[in-house]
Amino acid sequence: MTKLRLWILAASLTVITGCGTDASSKSEQVSIEPQKTYRWKLITTWPKNFPALGTAPEKFADSVRVMSNGRLDIKVYGAGELVGPFEVFDAVSQGTAEMGHGAAYYWRSKFPIAALFSTAPFGMTAQEMNGWLYFGGGLELWRELYEPFSLIPMPAGNTGVQMAGWFNREINSLADVKGLKMRIPGFGGAVLEKVGGVPVNLPGGELFTALQTGVIDATEWVGPYNDLAFGLHTVAKYYYYPGWHEPGPTLEALINKAAWESLPDDLKKIVEVANKAINDEMLAEFTARNNAALRTLIDDHGVEVRRLPDDVLAAFRSASSEVLEEASQESEIAGRIYKSYMDFYASVRAYHDISERAYINVR
Repeated sequence: MTKLRLWILAASLTVITGCGTDASSKSEQVSIEPQKTYRWKLITTWPKNFPALGTAPEKFADSVRVMSNGRLDIKVYGAGELVGPFEVFDAVSQGTAEMGHGAAYYWRSKFPIAALFSTAPFGMTAQEMNGWLYFGGGLELWRELYEPFSLIPMPAGNTGVQMAGWFNREINSLADVKGLKMRIPGFGGAVLEKVGGVPVNLPGGELFTALQTGVIDATEWVGPYNDLAFGLHTVAKYYYYPGWHEPGPTLEALINKAAWESLPDDLKKIVEVANKAINDEMLAEFTARNNAALRTLIDDHGVEVRRLPDDVLAAFRSASSEVLEEASQESEIAGRIYKSYMDFYASVRAYHDISERAYINVR
């Protein structure tokens, strides 16, 4: 080997050795920072661990904890543990808690049109609501409405069509509704008032005592699965249907905007996906549990299940149109929300007349 070749080989080895030493020393100097852990509070309008409504936030928090490998740790508080059930909106808006779980019609006193993001009397079903929110522009309008309050809403559960409620007296005609004191929130309460009833807004945890003591004459809650758990059959004799007032009530997750923006993109996506999962799972749970609970109410407890008279339903339907029209005139955005809802409703209803409804009628 020539001297020139020996010199080139030696120089090459020196460069390689030097690079290796430099690279390893650099790797030793790099410190891997631990990933940040976010600890959130989630407050709800429901009693702690109440079937479906109360357990859904717990399942959501568990899913987020597992999917994030513990990086987003959410502690759930039931109604009254941290704030009152009807204080959830303000508490999350102010940052007292990073998240809340409730229903938009509870905040109707702030802006009546908000109730449309939960449910409307004689309005859309759960399936139709999901279509409007996810693919019909509803979610964008919902977030625009809540934006001044530094809140980001997401669909987070649905009960499906509810029952009309529990009554301590028979409803044989519209005359029996006059003066009736009934716990019924949202647009349903406004409709009841328009036909002569007296709506009362109470959290779920107070319904039993209010009905038992005569503070109210009737109450709606959800359906057999939840109503049986509350023991409402022990303080009211008559169980009426159909649930004209809540045909597809969407529940909501509320997220404080600053808390949301503090999350990295992967955790934001985990929260979104976990909420979608709970939105779907809750409806499946009610679908699976309601009929068995209804049989228990009828067979074991002698509950009388009755249909509301046609004249009562007709009066409710007429009043509902008036109530929604009035709410749409509250503001410019209320008008846009109302139009979006009604346009989508007309479209999806036309198709469902020859699909869902037609099939159910012939099966």
